[in-house]
Amino acid sequence: MKTFPKPLSQMEEKECLERCKGGDQSARNMLIEHNMRLVAHVVKKYQCPDYETEDLLSVGTIGLIKAVNTFNADKGSRLATYAARCVENEILMLLRAGKKYAREVSLFEPIGVDKDGETVSLMDVIEMENPETIDGLIFDQDVKELYHAFKRCLTEPEQQVISLRYGLFRGKEHTQREIAAGMGISRSYVSRIEKRALGKLRAEFERF
Repeated sequence: MKTFPKPLSQMEEKECLERCKGGDQSARNMLIEHNMRLVAHVVKKYQCPDYETEDLLSVGTIGLIKAVNTFNADKGSRLATYAARCVENEILMLLRAGKKYAREVSLFEPIGVDKDGETVSLMDVIEMENPETIDGLIFDQDVKELYHAFKRCLTEPEQQVISLRYGLFRGKEHTQREIAAGMGISRSYVSRIEKRALGKLRAEFERF
């Protein structure tokens, strides 16, 4: 999957939204570009042999563009929350049009309507309790990807160094000197292993 720009900070996003509201196309494009990673996260939930990832990304991007065009910050919600819903809706429409359904229950699937007749999803209910839920879900997904990359692309010595250095798998964090003593190698060698491993993880992680 393509490497997408990192999300904007809250301050950057707020500034872009204000400029976008005034008709600034460059701000609109920036909001779209820096939320493409969110599209990729949603697309991963719907990987299936009937559709190419690029096709799902294209459809998801349409949802993102609609979200940026119609988002109203005055309602108090986050752009990421609103955009994730729009992206998922576009993908679900594609799947339903082809009579193909996602294999898992979607957090954005309608579960009823509110007193105003508006459709309510499970995510809406969750957000009432915790507005930061979507950020937590995305963070959890990032953590899962990082652990998958750890197992997939690191050698055994690299896994050992990174695990000890950063206290992975609920372990204790160690200094390079402590790791060197435990593995019977020099501290500089531990440093080289760590640097190489982090480079591999970064490259693997940014592919998504």
